[in-house]
Amino acid sequence: QVQLVESGGGMVQSGGSLRLSCTASGRTFSSYTVGWFRQVPGEEREFVGAINLNGDTRYNTDFVKGRFTIFRSNAKDTVYLRMNSLKPEDTAVYYCAADPKFQLMDDAVAYFTSSLFYAYWGQGTQVTVSS
Repeated sequence: QVQLVESGGGMVQSGGSLRLSCTASGRTFSSYTVGWFRQVPGEEREFVGAINLNGDTRYNTDFVKGRFTIFRSNAKDTVYLRMNSLKPEDTAVYYCAADPKFQLMDDAVAYFTSSLFYAYWGQGTQVTVSS
């Protein structure tokens, strides 16, 4: 079992930055693909981006547009989501998720972009961007 805990959320003004952390315990997850998702009330969880064991990353190109960066420290069992140039529409609860079964290959897009296929989830952290 892997337990994930997110931290780093909060309130920031439009144009500001935040760095979210996702720390694992229970089992090292250096070989896991870790995804970040976000959710607003009444909507489905939306894929933000993901990172695999090699540090390769993929992002939701609809809205990330170079503003977000995912990186990991396997020594700390932590994956980070750095968010710059935040906009009010980025307001959401942000979740990290992990799974050992797939990597960020083109033929796995349906898996790593979907909240259905990640086995482990954190509790979420609120990000609020004010205008």
